[in-house]
Amino acid sequence: MKYSTIPSAQIVAHYCKKYGIKDIIISPGSRNAPLTISFTEDAYFNCYSIVDERAAAFFALGIAQQQRKPVAVLCTSGSALLNYYPAVSEAFYSDIPLVVISADRPPYKIDIGDGQTIRQDHVFERHIGYSANLKLDVTHATATIKSQAKEFISETLSLEEQQAAIERYNSASLQEAFAKAVGNCEPVHINVPFEEPLYTITEEKYKLTEQSISATKPEALKDISKFVSLWKTAKRKLVLVGVDYPGLVDQKYLELLAQDDSVIVLTETTSNLHHPNFFPSIDSLIAPIEKSAQKDMLFSLLQPDIVLTFGGLIVSKKIKSFLRKYKPKEHWHIDQKKAYDTFFSLTQHFKTSENTFLGALLTAPTVVESDYYAFWSSVKQAYEKKRTEYIEQIPFSDMLAFSKIAESIPNNYQLHLANSSTVRYAQLFDIDPSISVFCNRGTSGIDGSTSTAIGASIYAETPTLLITGDLSFLYDSNALWNNYIRPDFRIIVMNNEGGGIFRILPGQEDTENFERFFETTHHINIGDVCKTYHFTHEIVQNIDDLKNSLQNFYSPSTQAKVLEIKTPRLVNNKILLSYFDFIS
Repeated sequence: MKYSTIPSAQIVAHYCKKYGIKDIIISPGSRNAPLTISFTEDAYFNCYSIVDERAAAFFALGIAQQQRKPVAVLCTSGSALLNYYPAVSEAFYSDIPLVVISADRPPYKIDIGDGQTIRQDHVFERHIGYSANLKLDVTHATATIKSQAKEFISETLSLEEQQAAIERYNSASLQEAFAKAVGNCEPVHINVPFEEPLYTITEEKYKLTEQSISATKPEALKDISKFVSLWKTAKRKLVLVGVDYPGLVDQKYLELLAQDDSVIVLTETTSNLHHPNFFPSIDSLIAPIEKSAQKDMLFSLLQPDIVLTFGGLIVSKKIKSFLRKYKPKEHWHIDQKKAYDTFFSLTQHFKTSENTFLGALLTAPTVVESDYYAFWSSVKQAYEKKRTEYIEQIPFSDMLAFSKIAESIPNNYQLHLANSSTVRYAQLFDIDPSISVFCNRGTSGIDGSTSTAIGASIYAETPTLLITGDLSFLYDSNALWNNYIRPDFRIIVMNNEGGGIFRILPGQEDTENFERFFETTHHINIGDVCKTYHFTHEIVQNIDDLKNSLQNFYSPSTQAKVLEIKTPRLVNNKILLSYFDFIS
């Protein structure tokens, strides 16, 4: 097997293998050649070549999201590294173990006018679990180092002694980084300086002196008897679940929550929790109260004694607004790492898993009588009936299209939602429990939805569908520029020729400035984009054509497919806002 002659390149690959990191997404460059050689020449690693670093990082994030273990991205020096930042921040807030490996110039060549150099050390400082800034090897390119920065070579220690100290430092830094990625599910950054020559290879493996770092143990759940007592006696308990992995919570605990008359469980499409007694369309519950003449009275009836939250970030702005005004007496959050005080009322953070906590909490049935669930269940049944009536009478629009798409998705599919309008429309409709739903809600950006979905599809046992808006699709169109797209990959593009979400936000107005700077209207031909990347493309502009296209859209094919649904830009917002009036 071939190896780079540079010790640090071999050491980085060694620790990737030691910590079970098999998937390496590589963007081309020269400075990262020693690492590229180390990974691509070793059959242990699955190496992917993706040119655009931003797309590459989100592609890696998608794999890590599904595998739930670290995936590495590798780039050359300079601004290439900065293109990883959107995915790094998403990984940071979504607890996804993305391992960023960047090649760098030697430290003495930074800020002297050398090409393709920036200050790469600690570049992700505020959004990273750990930064490992490795030291430059002195046994490689020794003559060059002596001639350009002689202070890097000690006059009192032998070259072997200096290299041994560098190796100890680099090994400790790498182990700390990988321990954070594996143990804490955090993104980490490993910056590796290389002096030229970069392409020299050997068949001799570098002899590494191993060091061990003790792993941190998770905290055990402490005695929660007083919280169990509070839970049993509280008459109104609201469970609110954000982004969560499918199948993470044991069904027996969901059944216990669903059967408790003093509990209502509010879920979102991205929570992947299902039960007939749960409330999956939060805005359909809250919006009619906001419009009611009895708003204060109804919100007081909904106001919980205890809010129990788990999972990631919440999509619904309405539930956040409600709980910030009508605060609970207690807000408990379950998460092994962090607890956001989203409603400014957090009273307890349980650093454990959902199943561990729910198993300890739900030890006995509630001991108080309550009509909390019964009352709000009747409200839910009413708005569900009204929603069906409304869908049957509205013209072709985003909302009508989404209702048909939700019905059409085959069982067991993996569904990815882009941000902005897409994820919000998805909250209004039921998704079959067999479908796994994902969305980049850590930072809620539109910048990498397509890349993430393509990465997530790589190891999926079932096909993947991405539903996205036209701006999200165009913004991340370089996601389609790779050789790893499965023929069963499907994309539905909701094309309303602009950022339709801005028409439903406060401040919307029909002016040229609004259309240009907020809605950003366009006339880009999405079919041409699909042709460039060899996707099958179909466009529909009415409900009958949509129904016909959906019948064949998911059938097997030799190429991935894009279904473009063109909807009326000036009508969509009116239909959505009128929905909340109608169910009120």
